[in-house]
Amino acid sequence: MYVLYHTGTNSDFKASTTTEPPPETPTAAPTEPDEAPHVNGGYPKDIFSIEDRRRGWVILHIIGIMYMFVSLGIACNEFFVPALWVITDKLAISNDVAGAIVMAAGRSSPKFFTALIGAFINHSNVGIGNIIGSAVYNILFVIGICALFSWAVLHLTWWPLFRDVSFYILHLILLIIFFLDNVITWWESMMLVASYTTYVVFMKFNTHIVRAFRTQLHKDKGTVEVVALEETEKVSSYVNTFV
Repeated sequence: MYVLYHTGTNSDFKASTTTEPPPETPTAAPTEPDEAPHVNGGYPKDIFSIEDRRRGWVILHIIGIMYMFVSLGIACNEFFVPALWVITDKLAISNDVAGAIVMAAGRSSPKFFTALIGAFINHSNVGIGNIIGSAVYNILFVIGICALFSWAVLHLTWWPLFRDVSFYILHLILLIIFFLDNVITWWESMMLVASYTTYVVFMKFNTHIVRAFRTQLHKDKGTVEVVALEETEKVSSYVNTFV
């Protein structure tokens, strides 16, 4: 044990303390009045301030969005869909397989680049929300609008919906499990890519799989009908013996 003695009548004992500067916190760049704060590393700065947008300049943003929608529709109708038909004819694949792989890959390209920008530039979850939200939009809204405004009778089957929704649910559960620790490692990324590869391989043999599935389904249905017919004949014969 060490004891410190301090002697002196007119002097005071002053303990010297060292103070460390507080850690720097990221602050937004200085902005002018009525202007939205801009954080470095985020999205590009808007040329209009909040006050300008309140005065009506936000209409330019709306016009730009509408212009992109119309341009995207023209590009898909004039170039993307004809190219899809050529690819479908060359590869000799069905329409549902072409729509689930080729068209889905082209349609998901904007979401892919949005996810890249959100992950590596803005460091936000905008990519995840875009992917999950657009999937719900495509499943519910797009199918409902197509059926509502269709001029002809649409002959649809249950197999494409059952197939794609089953894969979507399984892959979504896998994604939720990987996101529990808020970190995606390299082997988890490889598993996600391998899951999509499995889906593509499944679509390659889609015709054979659906034929075998329907054969087994009709076989079980025929067995049920035969058993029901035999039970009906037994009841009829039993009733006739008492009549």
